[in-house]
Amino acid sequence: MNKVKYFLQFVIIIVIFFIFKILGAKISSFLGGKLFQIIGPMFRSKEVIDNNIKNVFPDIDQKKLDKIKSSMWNNYGRVFAEYIFIKNFRSGNLNKNIVVEGEDILNKIKTNNQKVIFVSGHFSNFELMAMQIDNLGLKIAAIYRPLNNIFLNIIMERIRTKYICKNQIKKGIGGLKKLMKLNNEGFSTALMIDQRVSEGIKSNFFGKKAFTTTIPAQLIKKFDLPVVPICIERVQDLNFKMKVFDPINFSKEESIESITTKLNKTLENMILDNPDNWIWTHNRWK
Repeated sequence: MNKVKYFLQFVIIIVIFFIFKILGAKISSFLGGKLFQIIGPMFRSKEVIDNNIKNVFPDIDQKKLDKIKSSMWNNYGRVFAEYIFIKNFRSGNLNKNIVVEGEDILNKIKTNNQKVIFVSGHFSNFELMAMQIDNLGLKIAAIYRPLNNIFLNIIMERIRTKYICKNQIKKGIGGLKKLMKLNNEGFSTALMIDQRVSEGIKSNFFGKKAFTTTIPAQLIKKFDLPVVPICIERVQDLNFKMKVFDPINFSKEESIESITTKLNKTLENMILDNPDNWIWTHNRWK
């Protein structure tokens, strides 16, 4: 039954992508945002989203709460529409729409042939971060979670390997082995640390315990690598600002729990700086 449902979803999305391709990036991004503002709340729990926002902003009033949710759904829809134009962001007419603040940090990593761990969250069009790092010539492997829809996942993996980052590492034991191999070959690692993962540990996140990945901490303990936080903001429509932060150096002697907690704090600061650009739909504190 799931396969039938997934196939129908796949057909509908392919048709929408075809229409978007005809309309062009600017109109499609706008329409995608408006579409998700209407249908998004029908498919995701309003209670989960409201609780997530209130966990971070306990005293928020209804007007500000609704603004964050509306902006999030708009951004979510724009990201959906922009997948079909990823190629244009990488090397086409949209390439100059991404401004990098802290590009000198990336250039230094490249010049020194240094391995690092890039960490971020699902901000704005999050796919553009790994793409931009790869596009600047850094050796990078990105960890991803496959889509539940097996038909759509084939398309997404093709887009990601062709236009975002060639070395896509699937989450799981097999992926971790491949990650270690690429690390030994001089590749940096990029991953999102804002999703709940059952194989992680419970770590403080905005004052509450939340299951958090320990992959960055494991890589630090094994390879003694610095962490480079990055985030991306939708400035307006198809224009983005990607911010690269100064590297954070941890001691190999520091515990996995301590490193993970400190990285969560870094993520918290990114979210507080621009809550409208973060995707609040994940049940982080489940």
